[in-house]
Amino acid sequence: MKNIVTLFLSFCFIITSFAQTGKVFDNLSIKSNILKSERKFAVYLPPDYETSERSYPVLYLLHGLGDDQTGWVQFGEVLRITDAAIKEGSATPMIIIMPDANTEKIGYFNSIDGDWNYENFFFKEFMPTVEKKYRIKSSKRFRAIAGLSMGGGGTFMYALHRPDLFSSACPLSAFIGPRTIDEYKDWQKRLGNDVVVSDKKIQTYLETHNALSLINNTPVEESKSVHWYIDCGDDDFLFEGNSLVHIAMRKNNIPHEYRVRNGAHNWTYWREALPEVLFFVSKTFHQH
Repeated sequence: MKNIVTLFLSFCFIITSFAQTGKVFDNLSIKSNILKSERKFAVYLPPDYETSERSYPVLYLLHGLGDDQTGWVQFGEVLRITDAAIKEGSATPMIIIMPDANTEKIGYFNSIDGDWNYENFFFKEFMPTVEKKYRIKSSKRFRAIAGLSMGGGGTFMYALHRPDLFSSACPLSAFIGPRTIDEYKDWQKRLGNDVVVSDKKIQTYLETHNALSLINNTPVEESKSVHWYIDCGDDDFLFEGNSLVHIAMRKNNIPHEYRVRNGAHNWTYWREALPEVLFFVSKTFHQH
């Protein structure tokens, strides 16, 4: 009889263990009046979301060029990695929101001609919608942002444009934004955008869409209110820009974690970075 009870309890434990997994939905959408289209997004919900009534901190996780809202799900293995981090206690249970910035037009920034105002959409429509839809703690203390490559650029821009909204920011292998007029034109050409504007207008645009310019021009106390974790591989073609950001932050006395690991601009690198991001933002959720 004792053996039967033991086996039954073991069976129940196994079932419970398998049940304690998060869930990912990667084909959700909201209607955007600003972008005049349906916008897709993915969400990760922590293991106890359906069995609790509490609210959770949130991480906005941005994909790179060529991917969409499914990038972190399919290639970044966000479900497996986040479940494991929560289970071992290195990350607090959180909701992860992954928007799509790769449909129709591309990018997280507002376009120079005002034809694609994705940043306006993100702050005015997307964030308010998802933070009402899910049990999210809608305050700076419990909100973080991270992203890779183009999404790393979005992470820099959003956290520097709105430091009042994010407690931590984690750009990975980030595109820091064009630094010169020629870089801007080449960037737009690679994105397939054929926009003709004056060099003067481009220069004005660069002042608010390049991480170096923003770090040097944003009030230091505002930049310091965000906890920064910057990570870029030593073989990454974007290594120079990330190194310059690190130097600029040091010169401006902006505290930050700067990591250079062995690796290139690929998913192997970013999968290895994600547990560190989850650990970093979790510390920030708890500390402030």
